[in-house]
This record gives sequence, C-alpha cells and structure tokens, in this order.
Amino acid sequence: MLDAAKTHFQLFGLESSFKLDRKRLEEAYRALQAEVHPDKSAHLADSEQRLAMQRSTLVNEAYQTLKSPIRRARYLLALNGIDTQEETNTAMPVDFLMSQMEWREAVADAQKRRDVAALDRLASGMKQDTARLEESLAVKIDEDRDYEGAALLVRKLRFMEKLAEEIGSAYDEIDN
Repeated sequence: MLDAAKTHFQLFGLESSFKLDRKRLEEAYRALQAEVHPDKSAHLADSEQRLAMQRSTLVNEAYQTLKSPIRRARYLLALNGIDTQEETNTAMPVDFLMSQMEWREAVADAQKRRDVAALDRLASGMKQDTARLEESLAVKIDEDRDYEGAALLVRKLRFMEKLAEEIGSAYDEIDN
C-alpha cells in the first residue's frame, strides 16, 4: 500500500539528497507505477478506482519533482523549512544580474540576426553554467546543509531556466 505520508524520496526508496541516482529513480518509478497504475483497478468499484488514480497521481508528481533538479532542490529545501522565495525575493548579486542582462542581449541579437550558430553557442554556455550551479547546489544542500545559500542558487537556476526558455523561443522565431 502506498503511504502518502512518506517523502518523495522514501516513496522511491532513495536517500534524501540533491544528488541522486537517476537510474534508480527511473527503475523505482517504473516498478511503483506498474503497481499503482489505474488500469489495474479498472474492474474495481468507483471508489477504489479513484483511490488508484490518486496513488498514480502521487507517484507521477513525486517522480516529476525528483527528476527535475530545480524542483528537487525546492522540495528538499521545503522539507527543511526553507522557502526559496522565488516570487518575492529578486535580490541577486550584481555580477549575476549583469551576466543575465548580457545573456539576454546576446539572445536578442542572435534572434534578430537569425544566427542559429550563435544561439547554439549561447545554449551550450547556458547549459554549462546551469550544470555548475547544480553542482554548487548539491554541495550546499548535501554537504554544507546551507539551505539559505541553496535557496539563492535555486533563484539563480530559475533565472537560467527562464533564459533557456528565451533561447528556445528565439530558435522557434528563427524557424518560422
């Protein structure tokens, strides 16, 4: 029986940490989803079918949360009583904000010039910067237990996520 009171990590039998074994997560997800999939309860009463749907939804939501680095970080911080304040705290180090402005200008320029190669370079650099932030986040959460510092990194990752969306939109604009 699925216990809704378990953390997402416990649900999948994983250690509660930012770094996780993606393969183990995938395997645990598939096994659990096979166990709780609503099709398995199609022959049961409506109330049992609804319960099966709720279980399946819980498993899917937990999986989506743990699969995404930024969502996993938010979840871990919430488990430790920390709100990332992404909507209310927009304070960032000046060098980071300047870097974001430069990125956005470069994306807009590449889009205007319809320069796919420039967008490719920007996307590659952004992925590298994102990976470095995620590595730092793992250290802040898993080793240092510096949850306030980790919250700042989550906010930075949110900026990077938005930048990735802008790059994707620029590609779309060029393709049309």
